[in-house]
Amino acid sequence: MTPSVPPDPESGPPLRPATGRRRAGAVPPLSVGCLDDVCPGCLLVAMPAQTDPTFAGTVVYVLDHSDSGTLGVVLGRPSQVEIRDVLPGWSDLAVEPAVFHVGGPCETDTALCLGISPDPVAADDDGLRRVAGDVFLVDLDSDSTAADSALTGLRVFAGYAGWSPGQLAGEIAEGAWACVPGTAEDVLSAAAGPALWRRVMGRQNGRLGVLSTAPADPSAN
Repeated sequence: MTPSVPPDPESGPPLRPATGRRRAGAVPPLSVGCLDDVCPGCLLVAMPAQTDPTFAGTVVYVLDHSDSGTLGVVLGRPSQVEIRDVLPGWSDLAVEPAVFHVGGPCETDTALCLGISPDPVAADDDGLRRVAGDVFLVDLDSDSTAADSALTGLRVFAGYAGWSPGQLAGEIAEGAWACVPGTAEDVLSAAAGPALWRRVMGRQNGRLGVLSTAPADPSAN
């Protein structure tokens, strides 16, 4: 049975476990890539032109991208809600800090889990669905004991970030996002907020690498 809890991930844990074409945008001077680069497993990195305070200075891991829109989770935004208080069966697999991370402004009463498995045959039988590489969506209604043998770690998110068809293309064209490759280490990174932003930017080449020394949130400049 799914736990019933308050919807605000900062003050209470989420409610429901959860089990997102291509039109190239004009690339502004401080952006890299286009909508064609967006795919599951990539990162959307907020650029100085990102004016939405919800996403300023963020790194978003893309879970799904199709004609119906784009879905991802914000990385590096931990809450104060302990996983063991809501999903005790999964808490031992969670990496530190073992708290719910705020994945975005959409459906903050929904719990969405990403796990890492180097097992090339990990599949839906274990309640896992591959996103990209070693990163899987984990069905929190499945048996955590079965997943325990397949996963090396996981992170649970409250809510997600979503874009309707055409919305992300417009934001990329305005220079609000850069699209770069993501890794399993990004998903489980203990770095939060500006530290994660600088870490991701610091491994990029050219203009993005130079930006790694700037404030993640330009309003802090």
